[in-house]
Amino acid sequence: MKIKRVLLSLCLSPIFLYGQDIQSPDGLLKVILKSESEKTTYVVTYKNKTMLEESPLGLESTIGDFSTGLTFLSESKKQIEENYYLPNGKTSRIHYLANELTVSYLNKNKDTLQVLFRVSNNDIALAYRLASPKQTHCTIKRELTGFNFPAHTTTFITPQAPSGEGWMKTKPSYEEEYTNEEPIGTPSKYRLGYTFPALFHLGNDGWVLLSETGVTSRYAGTRLSEGNQEGLYTIAFPEKEENGGMGDNTVTSNLPLITSWKTITVGETLKPIVETTSAYNGMKPVYTASQPYKPGRSTWSWILWQDESCNYKDQQIFIDLAAEMGYEYILIDALWDKQIGYENMPSLIAYAQSKGVDVILWYNSNGAWNDAPQGPKQRMDTAPARQKEMAWMKSLGVKGIKVDFFGGDKQTTMKLYEDILTDANQYGIFVVFHGTTLPRGWERIYPNHMGSEAALVSENLVFSQDFANKEAYTSTMLPFTRNAVSAMDFGPVFFNKRFSKQADKGTIRKTTDAFQLATSILYQSPVQHFGITPNNIQEQPEYVINFMKKIPTTWDETRFIDGYPGKYCVMARRFGSKWYIGATNASNSLQSYTLSLPWLTGKEVTVLFDHKDRSVGFKTAKIDKKGLLKIELENLGGCVIYSNE
Repeated sequence: MKIKRVLLSLCLSPIFLYGQDIQSPDGLLKVILKSESEKTTYVVTYKNKTMLEESPLGLESTIGDFSTGLTFLSESKKQIEENYYLPNGKTSRIHYLANELTVSYLNKNKDTLQVLFRVSNNDIALAYRLASPKQTHCTIKRELTGFNFPAHTTTFITPQAPSGEGWMKTKPSYEEEYTNEEPIGTPSKYRLGYTFPALFHLGNDGWVLLSETGVTSRYAGTRLSEGNQEGLYTIAFPEKEENGGMGDNTVTSNLPLITSWKTITVGETLKPIVETTSAYNGMKPVYTASQPYKPGRSTWSWILWQDESCNYKDQQIFIDLAAEMGYEYILIDALWDKQIGYENMPSLIAYAQSKGVDVILWYNSNGAWNDAPQGPKQRMDTAPARQKEMAWMKSLGVKGIKVDFFGGDKQTTMKLYEDILTDANQYGIFVVFHGTTLPRGWERIYPNHMGSEAALVSENLVFSQDFANKEAYTSTMLPFTRNAVSAMDFGPVFFNKRFSKQADKGTIRKTTDAFQLATSILYQSPVQHFGITPNNIQEQPEYVINFMKKIPTTWDETRFIDGYPGKYCVMARRFGSKWYIGATNASNSLQSYTLSLPWLTGKEVTVLFDHKDRSVGFKTAKIDKKGLLKIELENLGGCVIYSNE
């Protein structure tokens, strides 16, 4: 009895050394928790190789410091399994199987911190749950969660921009360039850390993708801190100056409280990175869809014809283009409230509907958090104004809205996103966000969320020749980073030689036409706003236009074929029984690749490829008995392959 009492006393002591571990169903991915000297850390291994070295856990709150001085209370394990349907994503039917470890600790006030790890094959999800016997709510001041990478790691990560900077004080908006193989610990461009998602290359040991999911009005969007020279990045909360200084940069919620989930995707190759569904696994919708929301393709005058095109006549032209292409939507962009007028919108929307085209309308999000002048303004920032506007839209049959210029990740801003989505659902309207944060599981949490920007996207091709020069490079970066974790409204596919309405003005396109076709596959968003213009119908071969008439925007399956960030990318997606494969080459020389497509062995496929003059060629090919197909991509070029059955 005496020995047992001593052991019990040691186990309840905060300085007692103990550990727990949990592994994936296939046994290859493992998380090991360690507690020593009042600190709790974790290690991640994959196939017995260390992917994350000892990394900190814990948080600080108004009911106590949960990073030190904790007493181990209990641990439990269980298996989680779910099959779910994701109609608007890169994979439609998902089987999620994970092992969950819950470790409970007490602080000195008898409040409980639970550390939760869910480990599936190649994916880890980490969160905290706080509970208290006396307190009803609390504020989380900061998370101490860290990710400690081995010394040889290099990075593909994008910096956090300063608050209130950029055009009309609209930053941060997740519109910065990614690093390319920078050593860990290199200071970021603005010394403010990095936004999610963040890709790390551990040399021959593999890859790690960090991100965040499960963020609703009950939490803030977080990011990574600056990394230190030892390779440690920790979680950082929003800056006080974000959103014009409005709202706190902490998190306040009732108890019990669960934090957002930090996700860690691990693989020897990039295949688990590209194919991950970590943003959606374990998430639950916060409301039921009021109706089915239809994905689709959209024309969009603004991207090349710019502000002056948001007039009645030009919108009719792009409605006609959408009808000719068989597209579901037209996006009527900024300034329609002044240049078309509310009084003329009923007839314009009716014209679109008469052509079988539905309408998406652009809105400025802002109340007082930026200086962006485009309207409509002050229609989305308060519930009364928003609901009045949405009732008007519903009466006219408007199907979607694109809401722009948010500039922050605070909890109050996450509430604005949720309020817009919730109200829109009540009126049967879907939502696309621009000038925005990363959507963190929102395709599943909010059933009418149909895409977000949160990247340097196609508008920058128009604004900057430097970005236009990097268009191919961008296509080989975003599929491994931003678009791996959620839908990304890039606005791809341009056939004009210049990113302009005029043939002799504007930035110059350097990529091939087949490259442009490939981006319709590599970039995924349930509503795709394509950059084609009326003149393209006559200028492009019929097989190019027919391809663009049939391209889906949602997929039943996504497979990584080959690629390397910043160099080249080959990806396959399936819609029904038909496969589409897109490939792009970011180098300045001709490249040859042999693609392994075993599921298409012996099948005939169509290939749209680069001619030497950089126009699009057409041919059929047969996948050989080994399931292989050789392709050649011109410099800054691409190709499309699709199955004929």
